[in-house]
Amino acid sequence: MTTETHKETLGFQTEVKQLLDLMIHSLYSNKEIFLRELISNGSDAADKLRFEALSDEALYENDAELKIWINFDKDANTITIRDNGIGMSREEVIENIGTIAKSGTKEFFKSLTGDKAKDTQLIGQFGVGFYSSFIVADKVTLTTRRAGLEASHGVKWESNGDGEYSIETIERSQHGTEVTLHLRSGEDEFLSEYRLQNIVKKYSDHITLPIVMPKVTTDEEKDETTIEEEVVNAATALWARSKSEITEEEYTEFYKHVAHDFEAPLTRIHNKVEGKHEYTTLLFIPARAPFDLWDRNNRHGVKLYVRRIFIMDDDEKLLPPYLRFIRGVIDSNDLPLNISREILQHNKQIDAIRSGTVKKILSALEGLAKNEAEKYTTFWSQFGKVMKEGVIDDAGNKERIAKLLRFSTTYDDNPTQAISLEDYVGRMQEGQEQIYYITAENFAAVKNSPHLEIFRKKNIEVLLLAEQIDEWLGSHLTEFDGKKLQSVTKGELDLGSLENEEEKQQAEKASDVLKPLLEKVKTVLGEKVSDVRVTYRLTSSPACLVADSNAMDASLERLLKSSGQNFGGGNKPILEVNPQHPIVAALKEEEDENRFNDWALTLFDQALLSEGGQLDDPAMFVKRVNDMFVSMGNLSSSRIITFD
Repeated sequence: MTTETHKETLGFQTEVKQLLDLMIHSLYSNKEIFLRELISNGSDAADKLRFEALSDEALYENDAELKIWINFDKDANTITIRDNGIGMSREEVIENIGTIAKSGTKEFFKSLTGDKAKDTQLIGQFGVGFYSSFIVADKVTLTTRRAGLEASHGVKWESNGDGEYSIETIERSQHGTEVTLHLRSGEDEFLSEYRLQNIVKKYSDHITLPIVMPKVTTDEEKDETTIEEEVVNAATALWARSKSEITEEEYTEFYKHVAHDFEAPLTRIHNKVEGKHEYTTLLFIPARAPFDLWDRNNRHGVKLYVRRIFIMDDDEKLLPPYLRFIRGVIDSNDLPLNISREILQHNKQIDAIRSGTVKKILSALEGLAKNEAEKYTTFWSQFGKVMKEGVIDDAGNKERIAKLLRFSTTYDDNPTQAISLEDYVGRMQEGQEQIYYITAENFAAVKNSPHLEIFRKKNIEVLLLAEQIDEWLGSHLTEFDGKKLQSVTKGELDLGSLENEEEKQQAEKASDVLKPLLEKVKTVLGEKVSDVRVTYRLTSSPACLVADSNAMDASLERLLKSSGQNFGGGNKPILEVNPQHPIVAALKEEEDENRFNDWALTLFDQALLSEGGQLDDPAMFVKRVNDMFVSMGNLSSSRIITFD
């Protein structure tokens, strides 16, 4: 049967063009990685075929001995990498090669700086895969057929990397994929058996299926030449070997393979569990956060194997979402080979593997924090925000995770989060019963909040929380080491035995004296507030807004509003005024009703702005302030600059 040719020329997605251009120029100094990337693709294709064949053995098409072949042709100036894995359909070729369907792609390109050294790391982190072919080739030809499709459903893809590619239907009897690189001028160093074998040994020795190259032997007596296949890699599962047999270089290259990263990992966890459940984990913590770290649904960090046979990529049953930055493999001896994602949801062995693995990861992080402070600082700078999610995601390990958290505090007002809760508790003043914290939209707002004035005066340390995740952290982490965590922006100020009784009595006395003023201000503000009261938490600011003790923090309420969530909010804040402030004293003496109203409204708006809130009517606020300037400065329309 003759295949009807269906050939068309298509344009690369804009992001692909950008990536090709950046990669060719940025990665040229490390150009040999093209072979590692293509071998990794072949390995993944074999893993996928093994998994699908568990439920449909016919997909092997009587060719179950999976391999990767590498060949070169000096006369044609080509290198060919072939596998007999799952292969691709026409649609899959267009989807996987013509486009980049990765979440966070736009953000990735925005993060590029133009600095080759930095961008090289970012590009490697993004995962260049097949596109690395164009580092050394000025034309790439790919032929493929998905296992299970008819031989007439093969596909040929070809491009010179200049923005377009051609794709056509061909006949192909063999399932799998073959990539032929037409090398650029000057790249003949790769047309060498010795050079290619060295690259395989360096980057891909750990690949679990055989990588073969032709071995030519000549019998001069018989004048005969024989070509045999020679396996050029170890072809054993690295994680199954004894730790004492594995070199640092082998660990690093394996990490780069599973993580598609160019950098060495920050640390690793290689562990074998025996007993009721038998499994091996080889996990890595990257040195740099992946570009798509904030996509909780796009999980691709950990691969599940059963007796060294690939089963599936990362599933939430393997690791909780807050550990989605972990890369590596988990290999079980007990699970059935035909396990599915549905079975994973109700499998006690998986639950035990997950629990044990999480504990090992947390232990490794505890070890870093205790023994390798510099490495832990790097880890926290990259993954601190997602670790905070663990307090919410993983209630069973909340206490351990809490000890790993790092914060900025008023101890040094440093935006770098470096202070642990144990550090804080160790510095608590005698008689202090609570751990105090404050949240805001950014570090400047949280550091300069008027709510901190009394705490700074009394030298009481406060956690400065300025990340979005901190809004949720405060509502889930309510206690540490027997100490309650208390927001300084909620409820009446209660410093316990740290309070100055005289100050408190003065505040109560001021409250009585100012009662008519407070009621008058409350009347002016109306629905804006639930109450107006005197405070002694302020030392230099005239007023601040406080949430009721049972309400959510104002910053969390604003976050929910901005995200469009219907949370039944609309809590009215309490306006607290500083009886020692000149503005409050002036307000008490103000007899002009209109001016009093303007001052009261301005006092509220200033308090709202100081905590990062948004005004309902900014123009009216500006007008009121301008009118106050005129009034206070004894200004009039006659006092203007003339140019006669």
